[in-house]
Amino acid sequence: MKLVPFVSVNGLPFSATREDVLRLHGQPAQEGFNIVGLIELDYGSTVFRFQTSGRLEEITQQVATVDLGAAVVPFEALHRHVRHHDLGVFERAGFVVSPRFGLAFDPASERWVTALAAHCLDAWRAL
Repeated sequence: MKLVPFVSVNGLPFSATREDVLRLHGQPAQEGFNIVGLIELDYGSTVFRFQTSGRLEEITQQVATVDLGAAVVPFEALHRHVRHHDLGVFERAGFVVSPRFGLAFDPASERWVTALAAHCLDAWRAL
């Protein structure tokens, strides 16, 4: 995952629409609503989540590394890296959330990392 915090994931900007994702990736393996009411386009190793208004909220990918620009961090070292480089890091519902890097992940998961749009941080803090 190449992440420019709050700007883009693998070159796809957070300003992208559902139609943009469909044009780039085709039809998802699954599409539906998750438990918090976001529309999910599930492509297996990547999931795009949108508000019903069409605003992109999150991009979750199964990754070996996260390219943060200044560092490429293996998933296994991500928890340590964000703790060391983000004084605002916090935990919610088993996830480590990094406001500096705009991501959330469960260190015990199978390498799933969620990149967040900037407006999502307050919702994560409120959990």
